[in-house]
Amino acid sequence: MKKLSIFNSQLSTFIKKEFFHVFRDRRTLLIMFGLPVVQIILFGFALTNEVKNIEIIILDNAKDINSQQITNKIKTSSYFQVQASVLNFKDIEKTFKKGNIKCALIFPAHFGEDLLHIGKSQVQIITDGSDPNIAKTVVNYLTAIIMDYQQQIAPSPALSYRIIPETRMLYNEEGNGSLNFIPGVMALVLMIVCTTLTSVAVVKEKELGTMEVLLVSPFKPVFVLIAKAVPYLLLSMINVILILLLAVYLLDVQIQGSVFLLFFESILFIITCLSLGLMISNITNSQQTAMLLSMMGMMLPTLIFTGFLFPLENMPLPFQIISHIVPARWYFIIVKAVMLKGLGFQYVWKETLILTGMTLLLLGVALKNFKIRLQ
Repeated sequence: MKKLSIFNSQLSTFIKKEFFHVFRDRRTLLIMFGLPVVQIILFGFALTNEVKNIEIIILDNAKDINSQQITNKIKTSSYFQVQASVLNFKDIEKTFKKGNIKCALIFPAHFGEDLLHIGKSQVQIITDGSDPNIAKTVVNYLTAIIMDYQQQIAPSPALSYRIIPETRMLYNEEGNGSLNFIPGVMALVLMIVCTTLTSVAVVKEKELGTMEVLLVSPFKPVFVLIAKAVPYLLLSMINVILILLLAVYLLDVQIQGSVFLLFFESILFIITCLSLGLMISNITNSQQTAMLLSMMGMMLPTLIFTGFLFPLENMPLPFQIISHIVPARWYFIIVKAVMLKGLGFQYVWKETLILTGMTLLLLGVALKNFKIRLQ
């Protein structure tokens, strides 16, 4: 019994020691309690396939009681946000090109009269087919609202009115699901590969001790970083060409816009990723840490906050704000606009400017920290 008591006392002491050790280690507490809280909030509030706050524009050529009643039902729906009305189809096309709306609803001139006298009428639903999943969901929502109104105004169970929705998907008439997949994969692959390889390449020199040899050479430290980044820039461009060739010839995704502009924007995004990799390499001293930060730290934000897997419009405001600092979000918008919609630089200059600003900031931080470390 005495031996058992001593054993229990020692065990209790060791357990207390381990508790103190855990409570003193903030990183362990952060992983234990912080990670589940963040994941629950993220997956519970931010990530959903349900589409809400869809920006819609309505062209009402009829302006009768029926078209206005349907418009009011759409306005009161939590799924839609009705934008300012337009005067003609050209205005709708311009608004689609600017990326301000996801869909448009067009009432013909004699919508109410046809419904009353013939018993049936048509409406046209136009959606942005560059994101086919959201486009199909939008069509289903609008069709459900129209069918509900159709039943609501039926004069009798035996006699019913018919409102026939005519749907059209801009930029993707065939509803090819690969259209949304390719820009997202390009952003994800370039983000992870460029960031990881650059950060690991610099940290590897530190681990092997060869970085000191480079630093004492007549070569300027800035040129050391540039020399590290240039091979990955060229190899990443080959990666872009490979992805585009597979997209065009294997997945039947045609490049609608300028190939030159697409390559220019891809080079800009690759430089952004390389700058991020150089910055990570300055704050880490082992390849494992650099790889963990680059892969795990970049993969999750790119998947969640880029917009190709989960609609950003549905996320709470803080998550939408966070998404603005993810470079892949802006590159994804650019590739969709140039590659799928065939738009020119005048439609993506804002995103290009944001990526340029991010690149200069990341590169500046990386070079500054590298210089300080040398001192």
